[in-house]
Amino acid sequence: MTTFDERENAFEAKFAHDEEMQFKAQARCNKLLGLWAAEKLGKSGAEAEDYAKTVVIADMEEAGHEDVVRKVSGDLGSLSSDDEIRAKMAELLPEAKAQILSEAQ
Repeated sequence: MTTFDERENAFEAKFAHDEEMQFKAQARCNKLLGLWAAEKLGKSGAEAEDYAKTVVIADMEEAGHEDVVRKVSGDLGSLSSDDEIRAKMAELLPEAKAQILSEAQ
């Protein structure tokens, strides 16, 4: 195997790892958003965890995060606006990334 092949394989492995970490961070962000929304809905404990799982699953409906916004917005109704939900997601994503990175070490 040539040096070029080794570099190519290393880049492909890094890309796959980065994509996996991004996927995990987005899923964690959705879970944190679900826990935040559950609190607004008056849920706690196992009920809040179950609700957060439904938010994570909602992200599998389509590409992007609008499916999550739509689900949480529909559940919260007048308790929150779409813009507030998007802002909360933006706030939670760095926290989710930090959690994933700390668990990977």
